[in-house]
Amino acid sequence: MPVISSINPLTHNVLAAVILALVWTCLPGASAAQDLLTQAEPVKVRAKPIPTFHIGSAETRFGPLTFLGGLEILGSDRKIGGLSGLVSLDEGQRFLAVTDNGHWVTGDVTQGPDGRPDDISNVRFAPLLGSDGKTLRARWGHDTEALALSEPELYVTAETRNAVYHYPWPLQLGSERMVGQLALPEDVRSLPRNSGLEALAAAPADGPLQGALVAVAESSPSDAHDLQGFIFDPTGTKRFSIKRRDGFDATDAVFLPDGDFLLMERRFNLRNLIGMRLRRFDGEALTPGAVLDGQLILEADFNTQIDNMEAMSVHQTAAGETILTLVSDNNRSLLQRTVFLRFRLDG
Repeated sequence: MPVISSINPLTHNVLAAVILALVWTCLPGASAAQDLLTQAEPVKVRAKPIPTFHIGSAETRFGPLTFLGGLEILGSDRKIGGLSGLVSLDEGQRFLAVTDNGHWVTGDVTQGPDGRPDDISNVRFAPLLGSDGKTLRARWGHDTEALALSEPELYVTAETRNAVYHYPWPLQLGSERMVGQLALPEDVRSLPRNSGLEALAAAPADGPLQGALVAVAESSPSDAHDLQGFIFDPTGTKRFSIKRRDGFDATDAVFLPDGDFLLMERRFNLRNLIGMRLRRFDGEALTPGAVLDGQLILEADFNTQIDNMEAMSVHQTAAGETILTLVSDNNRSLLQRTVFLRFRLDG
């Protein structure tokens, strides 16, 4: 389980030791999932279908992934741009996202039986608030890059602060205040401002990491330097590393239902232009001190329907199929797109 301040009735004794060992600012609440951001500001969006992933080709199979479909999301308010973290809810019918300028965004997904996204509706947004009720933008802590839901806890990374914020779940109104921060060591908090905590995932509670939060730093000085990884659990912070390959940077991560760890990476340079890839790691190999390389399961470039890919989530259908949702950060620029892509992970 992650380093949190809530109390699981089944593990009172363990958490009593955790509370004595770790510093937290307050106690969160918990409840079942329900409507989100009900008092937030609505915004009109238009969704343009993306029927194929490889431009000019009807191919749907890409290694272990099957492309289900996608959407280009056009919003009437630029505040819903810059999507950087994502959680899929209700078997993919809803989502909660966080933007890199400190806003929550939620919406409904109309989808086909296989999970193909057909439309986005009922979109609302609200600013993230600090524990004092001020917006994170007012506190200059709003470079929010990733989301991790470990019910009944919700965590958000802030890259420039290299902080992990703790919010109550569910966000019923959209005006809920931050209820705490993880107590991180100084070497984590002092990561370079533009290469800090970018990816965040909650490990399965019944797996080897017992629900710990796992974070990966965005970049490193070169391919000769590994990407830094961190495991935040009740006993403190542990470290591992991931081999950096071909100039790709980490942007988001999830744990798959079987316990494996999936990392999304992005590259942009004048030689290769834009790129995205997914690497899969054996969940049991993700241990303190490990140096991981992983299996490449998808690589995409400017010939595919990608943009600045930053957010990823996973959910399972009622039939047990594993669905990945990949979303781009358009930096609120007219020259970039917000794409919402769905793949089924087979095998």
